[in-house]
Amino acid sequence: MTPDQERYAEALAIERMHGADAPRWIAERIGSLAFVGDEAGVLRFIGIARRLDELMRAPEA
Repeated sequence: MTPDQERYAEALAIERMHGADAPRWIAERIGSLAFVGDEAGVLRFIGIARRLDELMRAPEA
């Protein structure tokens, strides 16, 4: 699995767990990671947020 595929899988899992609150949950997570100085974690969750946004905007087939 590529890193890109991992981010999509993580985005889907977060969406399943948090539903409509998924974007807020990710934003809070990014804030928490930034607060403790975890730059790699922040970048990972920004990537997840981008994938989630793409998934939420995609037209349903």
